Amino acid sequence: MKDMMLENMDEYLPLRDVVFKTLRQGILTGELKPGERLMEIHLADRLGVSRTPIREAIRKLELEGLVTMIPRRGAEVAQISAKNLKDVLEVRQALDTLGVELACERITDGGLQELKEACDYFAEMTKTKDATAITKADVALHDVIIRATGNERLQQMISNLAEQMYRYRFEYIKDSSYHQLLIEEHSRIYESIAARDKERAVREIQAHINNQLNTIMEHLNLN
Repeated sequence: MKDMMLENMDEYLPLRDVVFKTLRQGILTGELKPGERLMEIHLADRLGVSRTPIREAIRKLELEGLVTMIPRRGAEVAQISAKNLKDVLEVRQALDTLGVELACERITDGGLQELKEACDYFAEMTKTKDATAITKADVALHDVIIRATGNERLQQMISNLAEQMYRYRFEYIKDSSYHQLLIEEHSRIYESIAARDKERAVREIQAHINNQLNTIMEHLNLN
């Protein structure tokens, strides 16, 4: 594991929250790998803090499903299971399907311009080969669609799912061989929303999610 730094975190947050965000980011980006043991003494030494905020952070990560407690071993990064992956992506597909349907009805000209710019920005970010930057661009693109619905409850539900989804999204995006496919899928989603074509938009977003599911399953040998 690379040395993890606290300096980049919000200096105004309580230390326990800074440690929590640092460890969570490490898990979501794969810096802390599935099955890796989270030893309090080791982490406290790396982060330059006492064991107390480490212990509190691990407890919160367990509640989020990112850490599991193993008898006689302690805490370790939760494995990515086929069932959990399918569960998360099934829910995400349902929410995104509703999202594109509503976006077809409600998106403004300004929203369409923002979505086109988000598609272009994602394509530009793939040239950097920076998986974190590319993942953030992907999240931002989908956020444009969901904001265009004007449905605050839908936005909240997707936000609640975002952390779990990020872990899988990052796993997919870090392999650059899929970037061109993602660019093409984003373009088709944009075109269908711009045309106000609900049926096509639903087909495109569902294919987009299904491709992610199948690719991650294959990549992680979960089939």
